[in-house]
Amino acid sequence: MNLPVILRARDYRLYTKNQRLVDLWLNGGAAIMGHTPSNLLREIKNTASRGLYAPFPHFTEGRLLKALSKLLPAHNFRIYAAPPQELITLFEDGKAKLWRPFKNPEAPFAADENAPLLILVLPGISLWCGGLPMGLCVTAQQMHKQSLQLPEGETLSPVLLAAAARGVYDILAAPQRAKPLLPRIDKICTQQTENKVCIWKREGIYLTLKEEIKTEEWETLFCQFLEAGFLLPPTQSHPLILPGEMSAGEEAKLAGLLCSL
Repeated sequence: MNLPVILRARDYRLYTKNQRLVDLWLNGGAAIMGHTPSNLLREIKNTASRGLYAPFPHFTEGRLLKALSKLLPAHNFRIYAAPPQELITLFEDGKAKLWRPFKNPEAPFAADENAPLLILVLPGISLWCGGLPMGLCVTAQQMHKQSLQLPEGETLSPVLLAAAARGVYDILAAPQRAKPLLPRIDKICTQQTENKVCIWKREGIYLTLKEEIKTEEWETLFCQFLEAGFLLPPTQSHPLILPGEMSAGEEAKLAGLLCSL
């Protein structure tokens, strides 16, 4: 799926040469707090200004591990630049699952107790490869369930580590992000009549299709939303992420698009 050329990003919106888009992908979750969170940008700037691009040992790794332990207590963590093959295999076999914040409005940081291994989708600087985050890839395993073997973690650039640590603290400080005030979207996701059943499943701020559709159908959907001013994920394996804020007009237009399917 070809994404449009983005000239700048601000909060939950993207700007091309001729269009403003509400971002419903948010880089797969790496921009879950928006594209211009001031604390995170300041952390990146301060760390980069000290020339700390190279993967040297640095105290920022300890900061990230401390933040992660607040997010998911009683877990052990490993940090990689990219998911090792062992992790990819576990993910493909269903033994490792992506963990996203704000899926449960009542418990925004709850962990899946049944998942042997979690791969955390965190705010910060991230790319995607084969459905998994890279640039910075963090795994979490319950301390009393250490059955899965993974390679030792890697030393990463302090810029990446500082951004991730700040991102974790940002989501910890914003549990209300799990409950965006979007009454029209709430109505669509609970809509069920004799003639129409909503095809979207909602978990907190995430929307996914209840049933997978063909790739070409997703491409058609992507173009339909793009023309209307919304950026969908480039693949249906990523959820739609409801932004932290939308205007009443944007919410009404999005509700209409979701309802039209």
